[in-house]
Amino acid sequence: MKNYLVSGLAAVILTAITQPALAAEQPETVNIGYQKANIFALLKYRGTLDDEFKKQGVQVRWVEFPAGPQMLEGLNVGSIDLAATGDAPPAFAQAARADLVYLGHSPANPKTEAIVVPQDSAIKSVADLKGKRVALNKGSDVNYLLIAALEKAGLSYKDITPVYLPPADARAAFQRGSVDAWVIWDPYLAEVETNAKARQVQNAEGLVPHYTFYLASRKFAEAYPQTAEKVLNELGALSEWANQNPDETAKILSGSTGLPQPIWQRAIARMPFGAQRMTPGVFKQQQTLADKFSQIGLLPVKVEVSSASWSLDKK
Repeated sequence: MKNYLVSGLAAVILTAITQPALAAEQPETVNIGYQKANIFALLKYRGTLDDEFKKQGVQVRWVEFPAGPQMLEGLNVGSIDLAATGDAPPAFAQAARADLVYLGHSPANPKTEAIVVPQDSAIKSVADLKGKRVALNKGSDVNYLLIAALEKAGLSYKDITPVYLPPADARAAFQRGSVDAWVIWDPYLAEVETNAKARQVQNAEGLVPHYTFYLASRKFAEAYPQTAEKVLNELGALSEWANQNPDETAKILSGSTGLPQPIWQRAIARMPFGAQRMTPGVFKQQQTLADKFSQIGLLPVKVEVSSASWSLDKK
């Protein structure tokens, strides 16, 4: 009888000790940054992550941002815990001392960004961009594509006149002819090809891999590693669904962005979704990007990309 009492008391004590510890492993709220056109928007509107976390007593709060740099600023100041951006914004965020970590990445998507010109433009190759005005979003993935394309053509960044504009303003400038070329990503690429008959001069194939990175603040990832891993796993499951259901995916993203469904169908046809853990090879590619931005002076300091690594095994 005494042994049963001791066992029962031990169980009560163990429960009292472990329950707060387990509770501490899950936040009350997960704050996720998203853009209308990225994978987190798809996750938001499908609702699967909200449903899954609701069962665990965790609320998901979605915070919209116009672009990756602003989103990572939000990550840095603590207004969001998780984000998804392209290649370049994390390097710029690290240069600004943002304490972020790379959780994972998408498959390479080199066909989803390109340098485009008007259909009747005399520009036929990247070499023809010498002395021309080229619109792009500063510090974005396409900034890296432009640098790599110019170098391959024997030109430097100083050989063109960069015109730094966000996508909406760049689209207007492209339409009225105040820039000679535009470096842009999907779905804006698909839109300008469809509606303005823009012609691709060069996409990222053979130049840069172009990933989407899944990021977290280090504070959040280390405090709630199982939650961060759960989000990454949900992105993987969502990606499988999206790759198998491109029309439904296009419909959801059309509703999110206001772009017609055929525009999204065109973009999705060259946009494999996925969520993979980080590897040394991908970190090396990202370091090459950061070094190139430092070399041409767009990054004020050298960035050690691997300092933002994080192991999901640290639980």
